[in-house]
Amino acid sequence: MARRKKNGLADVVVEATALLPWWAGVALAVVSYFWLHSIAQKPLTTALQLGQAGSFVATAMWHTLATIGQYILPFLFLLGAGISAYKRHQARHLHAEAANRADGVAQGTWREFEVLVGEYFRRQGFTALDNGGGGPDGGVDVLLQKGSDKYLVQCKQWRALRVGVQPVRELYGVMAARRVAGGFVVTSGEFTQEARSFAEGREIQLINGKTLQRGIQVQAAVSGSPAPAVREVGQPQPAAPTAEATPGCPLCSAPMVLRLARQGAAAGKQFWGCSHFGQTKCRGTRELG
Repeated sequence: MARRKKNGLADVVVEATALLPWWAGVALAVVSYFWLHSIAQKPLTTALQLGQAGSFVATAMWHTLATIGQYILPFLFLLGAGISAYKRHQARHLHAEAANRADGVAQGTWREFEVLVGEYFRRQGFTALDNGGGGPDGGVDVLLQKGSDKYLVQCKQWRALRVGVQPVRELYGVMAARRVAGGFVVTSGEFTQEARSFAEGREIQLINGKTLQRGIQVQAAVSGSPAPAVREVGQPQPAAPTAEATPGCPLCSAPMVLRLARQGAAAGKQFWGCSHFGQTKCRGTRELG
């Protein structure tokens, strides 16, 4: 599936705004309207007297652009804000559904799987941006950032086949080219032993379907948001995880979240980390299981 061709500046403004929180798009719409409206209201003679342009032609063009743009630019910002709000709603809904199904991460389309993975990392404290992958095997699908560190994520919604070493090698090559801090390959299924051996000792982590499913369930329990009552035909409804299943931090008693070790002897393994690490820098940990 090829990416949609951009039509021009309007597409760039809408897509860039859609990457921001919805309220930021609304704020940009309000500010841009009042700013351009103030320029459009000024007579051309006043603008010349104030020395806002070097010539009458330049001043007239700027005045015309402000007159038209005071309506168009806020509309584009509001459109982007609406897309942002819809994406966040969709991501939360997919996350809640996955937490409430025994095989929730294997449901839906490849595109929904990318959205779900982005939400999973967002709840781990990352800033997650959709990279607009070109298809089910579209390379880097999600861009992550935490502090000054950047990470790349490749999503593989492979239910029947195991993810082999080739996609892991490809991502590692992109990581080296972009000089990022690390990368993740996430699948709804499993990895081959060759893929696991290649990732071992490198700044690349493999997350299989079971690990992703368990992490999402823990996140849902910590957030306290109830999952929707979705029931699969012919299968019993699994019990939703409870907050009691999540341990408290041994240092500050805050709820803990699942994290992945990036380096050291335990690289690639999960452990419990304090949910307040990003706020208070609490370093409380517990072993998983």
